[in-house]
Amino acid sequence: MLQDCQQLFETLSEAIIVLDNDGFIQDLNPAANQLTGYNSAELIGQPLHKIYTGDDEQVRAEYEITQARSKGRFLSEGWRQRKDGTKFWAEVMLTPIHNVSGNGFTGYSCIVRDVTDRMMREYEVRKSEERYRLMVENVKDYAIFQLDTTGHIMTWNEGARRIKGYSFDEIAGKHFSIFYTAIDLEDKKPERELKIAIATGKYEEEGWRVRKNGSVFWANVVITALYNDQNKHIGFSKVTRDLTERKENEEALRQSEERYRALVEQVTDYGIFMMDEKGRIVNWNEGAKNITGYTFNEIVGKYFSTFYPEEDIVNGKPAMELRVAKESGKYEEEGWRLRKDGTRFWASVVITAVYNAEGIHIGYSKVTRDLTERKEAERALRDSFERYRKLANELQLTNTELSYTNRELEQFTSIVSHDLQEPVRTIKSFLQLIDMKLDAGQSDDLKSYIGKSINAANRMRELILNLLHYSQVGKMEIVTERVKVSDIVNEALQNLKSSVDTSKATITVDNQAETVEGDRVQLVQLMQNLLSNALKFTDTNYPEVNIRAEKENGHVKFAVSDNGIGIAHNDMHKVFEIFRRLNTQKEYPGTGIGLAICKKIVDRHHGKIWPESNPGKGTTFYFTINDTPTAINGQ
Repeated sequence: MLQDCQQLFETLSEAIIVLDNDGFIQDLNPAANQLTGYNSAELIGQPLHKIYTGDDEQVRAEYEITQARSKGRFLSEGWRQRKDGTKFWAEVMLTPIHNVSGNGFTGYSCIVRDVTDRMMREYEVRKSEERYRLMVENVKDYAIFQLDTTGHIMTWNEGARRIKGYSFDEIAGKHFSIFYTAIDLEDKKPERELKIAIATGKYEEEGWRVRKNGSVFWANVVITALYNDQNKHIGFSKVTRDLTERKENEEALRQSEERYRALVEQVTDYGIFMMDEKGRIVNWNEGAKNITGYTFNEIVGKYFSTFYPEEDIVNGKPAMELRVAKESGKYEEEGWRLRKDGTRFWASVVITAVYNAEGIHIGYSKVTRDLTERKEAERALRDSFERYRKLANELQLTNTELSYTNRELEQFTSIVSHDLQEPVRTIKSFLQLIDMKLDAGQSDDLKSYIGKSINAANRMRELILNLLHYSQVGKMEIVTERVKVSDIVNEALQNLKSSVDTSKATITVDNQAETVEGDRVQLVQLMQNLLSNALKFTDTNYPEVNIRAEKENGHVKFAVSDNGIGIAHNDMHKVFEIFRRLNTQKEYPGTGIGLAICKKIVDRHHGKIWPESNPGKGTTFYFTINDTPTAINGQ
């Protein structure tokens, strides 16, 4: 039997601690070890207040033990502490232990239960109830009070006092029908409301109620039937809100809306209508009918996407506009819209999110204006401006060309008056000498005079041909294509092969560019003229010429360098003038037109050309040509 009791003690799920007469722990079961975190050796011989929350709890522990002995049992609740210092809310039952005969007292049994969860739930309930009570009592905008099962007032909050005018002492115990008008009392409305609340759980309405001073107010009333845990009806709660101001505002708003509706419906130049929160049309004015062609009955209830082109619907534009309007308050744009007959019109559209007095989104307003005529006028103005701009550009280009031509004409005048007259004077001089010799019957030197006249005539012919060539460069249409840089260099060298071989020149090529965009024939001529100059203007037995090409900022930069005589710094600006020669014909033959042709070709390709020179040590001519297509024809 004793063994069975010990086994029961060991297996019980309840934490049991056995105390001696003085309240010191004699034994404890495994459940007590688990609950307190102590093993048996750590607690046996220790006072009970070892598991209390501090040393100052010794008095409390001794008091509870004394109460258990005097009353036969003592139940308490409070914080207890585990070995690791954590606390738990404990229900503790202390019971005295007597010997078998019942005459002797041997100690106490102490049953400890962890009821922390229950305590916390009860605490939260009490806290919630207290908050609720304080909240209800201090609510000022709502009258909140309780009725008993017959409708008599039991509680009263601050809001009820403010709305109805009664203090709690004045109204407590009175029947709630005191707030009803004479008509409602005659109709037995209060009794009917309570019956409906019991039958359905709640009664709600808006209507007139009476204050203490006899004035009436428009009230929102909710009566709720109350039941206890046994589902027994114990009374009613009643919540009343004074909506008099709202009702007055609603009436004013209704009248305002009526005036606004009448105004909007008569507007004919603007389409003005409302949509619900999904974008369905709920009203329609005369202007909307005039612009889109739809009547009220044809369009109400349809989605406003009806007015959008197919591509806008596929791209989700209508839904996007509503989303933007809701997020930012308004969406505004101009764009194409469709009429009933399928024709398009250019519309100015403003969509505004609409909210009710409680701030709840209830839909959108949409204002549409037909701007097709304005759009067409703007397009006509833009087309006119574009034509004017093109004409102005053409005039500017023509003026530039005329200015350039005028300068060329001035140069031609100089040429005619100087360069072309020089061989004419030579021919005339020798013809006069021949005439004089013939008159004198002398034939000496005639052959020499005739030869010099022929040379002068040939020079005049060369000048005229080069002048014609120069003028044709500006008139020929440029045929642009992708031209390999290597082809330009090779073809120019091939054309000058005889001159290169005769001069025993050394030609080196450093090409780091693939292609350029331009006229193949003119680009070869450009390279050929620069190479010819490099071979001609040298005072060494073995000319050295280097050709380089590299990409730079969207174009190809060329360089043709020689080891020739160079150019004086104060002559740099003269090198591209037509028939401008910096050296005598006898020293270095030529007409002085080659570099002028080079500049004209580069100009027509929208590039740049310039020389860099060190007199006596050579010259480098640089020029740039576009690496990408550009409009150069006719320039």
